[in-house]
Amino acid sequence: MQSVIDVWMQHPTRRFLEQPMFDSLRRWMGPDAFSVDVPVEFTLAAMDDANVRYGFIAAWHGPMGALITNEEVAALVRQHPDRFSGMASVDLAKPMQAVRELRRCVRNDGFKALRVVPWLWNMPPNDRHYYPLYAECCELGIPFCTQIGHTGPLCPSEPGRPIPYLDEVALDFPELVIIAGHVGFPWTAEAISLATKYENVYLDTSAYKATRYPRELVEYIQGRGRRKVLFGTNFPMLTASMCLQELDALGLDEEAQRLFLFENARMIFRLP
Repeated sequence: MQSVIDVWMQHPTRRFLEQPMFDSLRRWMGPDAFSVDVPVEFTLAAMDDANVRYGFIAAWHGPMGALITNEEVAALVRQHPDRFSGMASVDLAKPMQAVRELRRCVRNDGFKALRVVPWLWNMPPNDRHYYPLYAECCELGIPFCTQIGHTGPLCPSEPGRPIPYLDEVALDFPELVIIAGHVGFPWTAEAISLATKYENVYLDTSAYKATRYPRELVEYIQGRGRRKVLFGTNFPMLTASMCLQELDALGLDEEAQRLFLFENARMIFRLP
């Protein structure tokens, strides 16, 4: 069975699960989907069930404060360093404090990336509040991970439009590795065009099951984009087993499947 790296996970807190903005997801997935604490043993079992050898778990910070703190993520990584790496989240409203917090997370706790969800702030990624963080990501040698496409939660979708917002960031920061998650639908073609145009832009499939990947994305993974797309789940909203159902029906050859599920993430995040 092919080993898997999951590049978009969160180990949720009750503060995270009880946010009203997730009411739309509760309607889709059932009222209990976001109503209970998730023990780390459940997370590890869900990973094992789909041969996910390694996962990137992220903190969440928005205008309302920290929903999952960097310290909570770091504690989980310390408990299971062979299974998890952390992704930092910071307060965009306080740029210098945010830069210092990102630096601390990477240098002290070994975090591998910064993740900012634009819809949470209603700020597209070309907003000036992000730019000190992009420069620090370049200095630290870590990727910037973000969401593109429409939002499932009850927040505006416009900040997730790839062009012009992420296009401008890639132009301004050619050294910045950008990983754009959640497929980008309904702007998937725009997302693919950016990943094709820029060497430093990659995509991930988080929040989508393989059966729901847009056709143009499948063709991209099959062909010229086989080194540009990474696998993600958006756990606990979706488990890896759910996301990987009917993966074989996509018609990926052995190399494309290995790159997509494991090798692209290993290389981009410089894992041993």
